[in-house]
Amino acid sequence: MSRLAPNRRLVTRLLLIVAVMFAFGFALVPLYDVMCKAFGINGKTAGQYEGSQVVDPSRDVRVQFLPTNNADMVWDFYSKAPEVTVHPGAVTEMIFVARNPTDHAMSAQAVPSIAPSEAAAYFHKTECFCFTQQVLDPGERIEMPVRFIVDRDLPKDIKHLTLAYTLFDITARHPPIKTGS
Repeated sequence: MSRLAPNRRLVTRLLLIVAVMFAFGFALVPLYDVMCKAFGINGKTAGQYEGSQVVDPSRDVRVQFLPTNNADMVWDFYSKAPEVTVHPGAVTEMIFVARNPTDHAMSAQAVPSIAPSEAAAYFHKTECFCFTQQVLDPGERIEMPVRFIVDRDLPKDIKHLTLAYTLFDITARHPPIKTGS
């Protein structure tokens, strides 16, 4: 029996390590989000904005839009204009267009990024297609709005922002299911 005790301890330790690794895997996403938010990494914005702003008409900030497809994405994806000039505090809208040129339904998800990264905390999206997955039938085209506010507290030396979206094909992981029409 004394030979089994070390084996049981080893198995118990290994199972504990597996359980800790499993828990750590679930904790990675929230930890990553916290780190990105704290350090301004990857241009993550502060999320949906629910405050109100007074418009600063004395300042102009140029917001450039860079829609791109991931290597495996075949959709047409573009913004209606390459850039806009905004006054900090003003609600602004840009329309992005996506079209599925394939002969099968597809699911997609857009991942945003803001540059320069220190401006991410001052860029507030109130509506964005990046908050949800997009499902398009063959040949279907959709117009997707992005409403945003550039905060009045944006540092005065930042006069140009770039809002980039990368569109990913997630059909294999999230098969297309249309909700509504």
